[in-house]
Amino acid sequence: MWRIGLVCLCWATLGACAGKLADVTVTVVDQKTALENQVLGSYEELGEDVMLLASVRSVDESGKLKTVRQIPPGKMKAVRAKQRQEFNQDDVTQFKNDGSAGEGKSGYLVFLETTKTKTDTAYKKFVQSIVTEENEDRRAIYERIVATNEAFSEGDLPKVEEISASLNRGNAKPGEKIQLDTGTWSTKK
Repeated sequence: MWRIGLVCLCWATLGACAGKLADVTVTVVDQKTALENQVLGSYEELGEDVMLLASVRSVDESGKLKTVRQIPPGKMKAVRAKQRQEFNQDDVTQFKNDGSAGEGKSGYLVFLETTKTKTDTAYKKFVQSIVTEENEDRRAIYERIVATNEAFSEGDLPKVEEISASLNRGNAKPGEKIQLDTGTWSTKK
């Protein structure tokens, strides 16, 4: 008899659990936001180097840990520069849009005084710091281009900067400030 009571109790418990317990709404997002991309990073440039760094526990045939191939310092500097450029991209775009930065004739970003930078010293310092970082990053990438391209020698950095300046002006969006080869500033149309 007690078994029949136990079975009835189990059926009653299961019956009570079969009802609706809670409303759950699931929202699937299939793309990362810009901030997520900045924080998580999606740097294709790292490619094989990331895999090598991630596989710290690889072992050879004898069971001993393999040594991880070191990334050359020049390449690591350029990869870090590219990462920081991507992180700062939203700010650089904003500064170009509001006129507080423009593409200079030497391949580097130039700080430009605006009404906002004249009245808001914190904003001015922020713009100047991001422009400085961007230019450090560009320099590191230009140096890597010279170092890894057989067509260039150490003295060809100005040529790479000039080519980059031309590309940067060409890629500027309408309304952004660009410095012409003559040194005069213009607004891209």
